[in-house]
Amino acid sequence: MQIIQVLAIIFAIFAVFKVVVQLRDNKISRESAIFWIFIWALVILIVVFPRTMSYLATLTGVGRGVDVVLYVAIIILFYLIYRIYTKMENIEREITIVVREIAILKRKKKEKGTNKINNKNN
Repeated sequence: MQIIQVLAIIFAIFAVFKVVVQLRDNKISRESAIFWIFIWALVILIVVFPRTMSYLATLTGVGRGVDVVLYVAIIILFYLIYRIYTKMENIEREITIVVREIAILKRKKKEKGTNKINNKNN
């Protein structure tokens, strides 16, 4: 086993450990934890059994196993970017709603204050 493989395995195990700790501390959802544990377990399997990727490359018609890994990684990254984008859109929408509600409440509070002043003057 090469040094890069050992380092990759150590890093993946560390990443799984971090995911488990974040799940335990309720910092990530169970679905996210399962996704990331699956990804890091896949990394470990690819590192331990690199010929599997060469076999998949042959099956899919891709030149090398490394190319298969890169293609899959790019697909996963696009998926993650999509998820982040949709979450960001939802957060922006929620912020807009909250800001509007705050503005309405401030306006109502201001109007109540001017109504009290007008009632005292009459």
